[in-house]
Amino acid sequence: MNKLGGSSVNKMDRKTIERNRRILMKDLCFKLTSLIPPQHSKPAKELISQLDQLDQATSYIKQLRERMEELKRRKRLLAVSTADETNNSIPNSVIGLKLPILRFRDLGCTFEVVLISGHKKRFMLCQVISILEGGGTEVVTASLSNIGDNVFLTLDAQVKVCRIGVDTSGVFQRLQALIS
Repeated sequence: MNKLGGSSVNKMDRKTIERNRRILMKDLCFKLTSLIPPQHSKPAKELISQLDQLDQATSYIKQLRERMEELKRRKRLLAVSTADETNNSIPNSVIGLKLPILRFRDLGCTFEVVLISGHKKRFMLCQVISILEGGGTEVVTASLSNIGDNVFLTLDAQVKVCRIGVDTSGVFQRLQALIS
């Protein structure tokens, strides 16, 4: 009798498991269908089968994948063309400006220094930092980039003692003398 009783329990468990599996699959199909934008699905007036819903989802995923590949291809082409333009369009001057260029912005207790030099006039990063620190500031960030023959240097400096301040005109003159 235990064997028969155990067998019917197993059948009940299998039926319950299968019912729960079908409910879960139906729920997952509904969630998948709800993620498809309306313009990519058939009108809601029609009742469509689960198989048709899965076909629509598959079709939409394929479209997304193709679009993604197209965008990646365009991104690669754009990166290559931008690199070519950058290397070809910056010979000895930046956008028609004579090099070297010094931009010095006083932002109160902080400074931003941008230096752009060509291959004819170079300067050392340590020289620029030395001028800034000698003027009473501390370099917080520094960025150095080479594009073609040009060197782009951007420094952010902070005044060491804000209430004392910094002789900004003196720092600017020393930087100007460095790049001249």
